[in-house]
Amino acid sequence: MKRKFLQYFWRCALVVFLALTGCGWSVQSAQALLRQHHDSPGVLRYHSQVSIKDEKGYAWQVLLFKQNYNSAVKELRLRLVAFPGVVEIAHPQPLLIETAAGRLLNASDAYALNAPVPNVGEYNLTTKSSVLKIPSPKKDYEEVGLR
Repeated sequence: MKRKFLQYFWRCALVVFLALTGCGWSVQSAQALLRQHHDSPGVLRYHSQVSIKDEKGYAWQVLLFKQNYNSAVKELRLRLVAFPGVVEIAHPQPLLIETAAGRLLNASDAYALNAPVPNVGEYNLTTKSSVLKIPSPKKDYEEVGLR
């Protein structure tokens, strides 16, 4: 009886271990720092922001946030900010995004007609996912891979 119980116990333990291994233990974790920003009185925007450097060593601020709080469809936006006077974003060029599978996606330029300053670009990512690599659409059409 004790032997059957131990066999049953170890079989159950093996099944649980295999299930956990296949369903979650092999997935790498990701961390993001969410910040709050007051867009207007009573309206908070939560966004993730990181500073990265491109291949030439220039610093970029990258913000990911949701837009249109009062709408049923929330737009996911990606904002790229380069150092003023160093880089000018080529408006209205779309941002090309390379996915984990190697697919290229086009993110439309939200500042196509009215960019606040030449070193800022904002792109609609509502239908895009699995962002891995972000080339910058610079005025001289030179793509710079951000790391």
